[in-house]
Amino acid sequence: MMMKDKMLEYERSLYKQGFDLIAGVDEVGRGPLYGPVVVAAVILPKDYYVDGLDDSKKLTPKKREKLYDIILENALDISIFEVSSQEIDEINILNATKKAMYNAIKGLKTIPNHVLIDAVNLEDLTIPSTSIIKGDAKSASIAAASIVAKVHRDRMLIEEEKIHPGYGFDKHKGYGTKLHIEKIKELGVLENHRKSFEPIKSMLNGS
Repeated sequence: MMMKDKMLEYERSLYKQGFDLIAGVDEVGRGPLYGPVVVAAVILPKDYYVDGLDDSKKLTPKKREKLYDIILENALDISIFEVSSQEIDEINILNATKKAMYNAIKGLKTIPNHVLIDAVNLEDLTIPSTSIIKGDAKSASIAAASIVAKVHRDRMLIEEEKIHPGYGFDKHKGYGTKLHIEKIKELGVLENHRKSFEPIKSMLNGS
């Protein structure tokens, strides 16, 4: 099966059922120790595929940036929503992710008639939806959302390094790498670190 056919399998099945406005939804930033969780909702034109469209984690930053520009140029609609570290600490990461997903879908100017979501079930969504495990590697719509969310969040973290120089946000993007942990120990916990996440929680408790 060609990559295009593989990545459009879910979409084409839905087209046959009469759904023609399909939104792909994906999050980036569930795991980091710093910064928001970001969700993108993207509606691509019917049967649209661009070479290289895949799970954003499999792509180089250069390839992601290139595809991001192409998606922004060609998508029928795009919506991005962020939930802050503070709110993640208050309502937990799963609820924060779901909140961001609901709001990203709500933020679309074009109302989709079906939503393809990466791995998460949105029980209160009034629009028909399908949750797909590893959907960003199986659906063009979800892959597009994955790329948009990833580039958006990475750009934010590159800016954070300018605001808080020395933490290495431009390198680790807030994830709990060895470098990031060392820098927190050296420079301290910041306002946008997730205080409910280990090892930040342990550091604050002095353990």
